[in-house]
Amino acid sequence: MILLQISAAHGPDECCLAVSLALRQFYQEADALQVELHEIERESGRLAGTLRSVLLALNGESAEQLAERWCGTLQWICESPWRKGRARKNWFIGAARFSPAVMPKESEIRFETLKSSGPGGQHVNKTESAIRATHLASGISVKVQTERSQHANKRLACLLIAHRLEQLKQQRLDEQRAQRRLFHHQIVRGAPVRIFKGNDFTPSQ
Repeated sequence: MILLQISAAHGPDECCLAVSLALRQFYQEADALQVELHEIERESGRLAGTLRSVLLALNGESAEQLAERWCGTLQWICESPWRKGRARKNWFIGAARFSPAVMPKESEIRFETLKSSGPGGQHVNKTESAIRATHLASGISVKVQTERSQHANKRLACLLIAHRLEQLKQQRLDEQRAQRRLFHHQIVRGAPVRIFKGNDFTPSQ
């Protein structure tokens, strides 16, 4: 199973519209390749019918092929539906796949079963197939109700937690890099804690 995210990043409303249109196209291509496609989570855009990002789960023999076709920068060439007459017609979004190298152990996660919510008819009301999973060390919690079976939802929940852990790790690395860049501008010319002299860099007592 592959997780793939399509995102407008910090782009304007037109990029969020591009994500929504890309998702529609993605569903069509997944259907043609007989790839099982499940939407795990989405972040709506500011305007109706737009998406800031969407996270999908892909499963099937052609899932790898489909993911490779989409990963990277995606360009949409179209006049803005909201800013008529403007010269800009190029909008950029991105797609990235996620296949965690290290999955958290199930012993590190607390699982709860609950009834699904939203559309689904009688199945939603009568079965507790949804899973809420909480990563004990980080406190990261996710709810997955995409599948009809607890086992499948549990697997997706583990993938989603692994994804969130990877995002958290990347965020911390980015913060460390930002701190290192800031340090370049904070060196004080004076009041040294140590002094070295000469070509051989001899410490001064």
